[in-house]
Amino acid sequence: MNKVYNNADEAISDIESGMTLMLGGFGLCGLPENCIAALVKKGVNNLTCISNNAGVDDFGIGLMLQKRQVKKMIASYVGENAEFERQLLSGELEVELVPQGTLATRCMAAGYGMPAFFTPAGVGTEVAAGKEVREFDGKKYLLEHAFKADFAIVKAWKGDTHGNLIYKETARNFNPVMAMAGNITIAEVEHLVPAGELEPDMIHTPGIYVHRIFQGKQYEKRIEQRTTRKRN
Repeated sequence: MNKVYNNADEAISDIESGMTLMLGGFGLCGLPENCIAALVKKGVNNLTCISNNAGVDDFGIGLMLQKRQVKKMIASYVGENAEFERQLLSGELEVELVPQGTLATRCMAAGYGMPAFFTPAGVGTEVAAGKEVREFDGKKYLLEHAFKADFAIVKAWKGDTHGNLIYKETARNFNPVMAMAGNITIAEVEHLVPAGELEPDMIHTPGIYVHRIFQGKQYEKRIEQRTTRKRN
């Protein structure tokens, strides 16, 4: 099975309006920049996007929000995006805020084939509205369901033609758990090498989870909040 695609346009060619997408990244780190640009170019809409955050106004998922391509956003943090805020307050965008650990575990559960799990996060808050609560050993837990995503779109530092992936530093955030969880997983990588060149002990995502891979280009890798100290 050939998993290698020429570019992002080819890799996302069968993503259609109305689908549910997982998009890796944390803040602006480890974003699948090429695939997001290809989705904006293609113009699909009515999407449900699952991601830790919604990018900023002119980068990441923020580019899709500007084009009104996102119907529903499932995220744990959305505080850096003014257009997101505007669409939320105006009722244009449906939003589900999820505790960050729960978001990661709902991805992981999908990858493990677990339909649901219990967690104490969110008990007694608005997060618990409409959800089953059970008590274990005197403590209350919420029932949370695994995500169901048509596609998981992730970004890695290096990958091989079999789909094995290595993430670098902070980019090893939501990408590994999302790579496990999509019905179809697309990986864009900075460096694509022949199978067998990656050190087995360094592989973070085994190729069994990855269906499509391509070498990306022109990564901006923008810094969300640049903080520096004055030097003497």
